[in-house]
Amino acid sequence: MMEDIRLFDLQGKRAVVTGAASGIGLAIAEIFAAHKAEVVLLDLDPVKAADAAQAVAKKSSAKVSGVGCDVSSTESVAEAFSKLDGPIDILVNCAGIAHVGNLVSTSPQDMDRLYGVNVRGTYLCMKAAIAGMIEAKRGVILNMASIAATAGLTDRFAYSMTKGAVLSMTLSVAKDYLPFGIRCNCISPARVHTPFVDGFLARNYPGKEAEQMQVLAKSQPIGRMGTPAEIAILALYLCSEESSFLTGVDYPIDGGFFNLR
Repeated sequence: MMEDIRLFDLQGKRAVVTGAASGIGLAIAEIFAAHKAEVVLLDLDPVKAADAAQAVAKKSSAKVSGVGCDVSSTESVAEAFSKLDGPIDILVNCAGIAHVGNLVSTSPQDMDRLYGVNVRGTYLCMKAAIAGMIEAKRGVILNMASIAATAGLTDRFAYSMTKGAVLSMTLSVAKDYLPFGIRCNCISPARVHTPFVDGFLARNYPGKEAEQMQVLAKSQPIGRMGTPAEIAILALYLCSEESSFLTGVDYPIDGGFFNLR
């Protein structure tokens, strides 16, 4: 009789998820907690981080906490990680911001703002987590890239730049820290229906949100946007022992965007 095995068991693991108060980050925090990980939610707004952590804790028996953190700030990242008592087994970098614009319409201030959160933030959090992982000779880092990293998207100049950098950093970290038992991968979603999308449509297409939602949905051949929960399921696999043979890979989850257009 086959022994009962619980797949994707994260019991005994501590996971830190950035940008975790909403959207993909929150969905990842929820599924990690459901699979018995201790989860620390980092978010720019400390109140939202704490509220989200409380909501996640109510759905699971896991230990969950929320910490305010501006990932673009060296001091804020150092302070947030100093509050963590013990090693980090899993780091998921979900904090990110978007921008609509081409080369001409993108200002230097836009570039700096996108770089600060999406690139510098990912770098600072990896740097804060890696020392403990090296000492433990184990660890998993998962970064959130995008199809914009490897596909030409209209009016996504600065955003594409940052996600290309996230992909490159992922490959570099995977190569450099392989001897220490540390794995590093990234996920590249196509469009995912998050609160950010709803806010974007409300600001830019008042009264036409439903119509524009269909336009966004049809940009994926499968005919809809992804959900945060679908991204979280892939994240769970990539951060569990079941994916221990995988490192240095970018995983598209794109509704057929690349191969079926």
